[in-house]
Amino acid sequence: MDQYFTEVKKNFGFGCLRLPMSGGEVDVREFSDMVDLFLENGFNYFDTAHAYVNGKSETALCECLTKRYPRESYVLANKLTNSFFKKQEDIRPLFEQQLKNCGVEYFDFYLMHGQSVENFEFFNKCQAYETVLELQKEGKFKHFGISFHDKAEVLEQILTEYPQIEVVQIQFNYIDYDDPAIQSRKCYEVCRKFNKPVIVMEPVKGGNLVNLPEDAKSVLDELHGGSPASYAIRFAASFDGIMMVLSGMSDMSQIKDNISYMKDFKPLSEAEMEAVGKVRDIFLSKNLIPCTACRYCVDGCPKHILIPNLFACLNEKKTFAFRNNTNHYYNSVYTFHNGRASDCVKCGKCEHACPQHLPIRELLADVAAEFDKR
Repeated sequence: MDQYFTEVKKNFGFGCLRLPMSGGEVDVREFSDMVDLFLENGFNYFDTAHAYVNGKSETALCECLTKRYPRESYVLANKLTNSFFKKQEDIRPLFEQQLKNCGVEYFDFYLMHGQSVENFEFFNKCQAYETVLELQKEGKFKHFGISFHDKAEVLEQILTEYPQIEVVQIQFNYIDYDDPAIQSRKCYEVCRKFNKPVIVMEPVKGGNLVNLPEDAKSVLDELHGGSPASYAIRFAASFDGIMMVLSGMSDMSQIKDNISYMKDFKPLSEAEMEAVGKVRDIFLSKNLIPCTACRYCVDGCPKHILIPNLFACLNEKKTFAFRNNTNHYYNSVYTFHNGRASDCVKCGKCEHACPQHLPIRELLADVAAEFDKR
């Protein structure tokens, strides 16, 4: 994809949704060390958004990246998120605040965040696309794109209405490839149809493809190769037209592992593709909740239910049936200071926010049936 974006050095990027944390704050020292290692190995793409890490991702990038390195040494992507503006007049001040938070005078990429049929309607109502394209003309950012969470037909509509879109960020991994809700393959095919380079998010599905069930992990172990993450990230990067695969790395061990196979990237072999297909079948047979722990559902919950954590408890019980983690559910911080699954009032705010389109209210009822029995 170098013919499109010459400033992007490699096809692997640092996703800044999940950063190293200490005491509720970004661990500046560890994040700085991770940034250093990332850049030293020839990578330069960083992806953030105003909402990431409860608003701390942008300022952490300022401290750990932009204050410490010359502007031309890194590529920075940011996004316009619907929850931070209510009308067209709000967009420019928000954008300027994002520049200030990140400590830069321009962004390399600016994406319309989380586009879906509902979000696209809201963005159109606020003339968001037109406003942001004006910012591009003014030199406030270089490349215009969208991040997308919906059906392929909606993506086709958006790309038809706004041919100015240069790049599309989609969720793409071997579990979601043919998923009827996520439609990774179909969305990828729409991008190819419109000749739009693809940025991949959630290649390891929020860690689900790293912490595999033991029988699935054993399939990959038989290859005598890399980590479970390596097969997931290399799977995503193996397709034509993939400009960038993002990984949300939260400690040094993760970034070292990612660099080890992406510095000199090799697509998956036929045998490796066959193996991830077997892993997919095993994973899907477990009937696990496909939550990526993005935590968009948590902020608006009136009962302060830590939804991803409770889903993780149920998934753990399904995966490791011999473990009794009922006490873990009750005695953990997940429910000790926050709501239980049975406290759900079924308001639906969580489902509206969920990029995975999960039936969260139904799934919380499943969690309550399993754990809230006493």
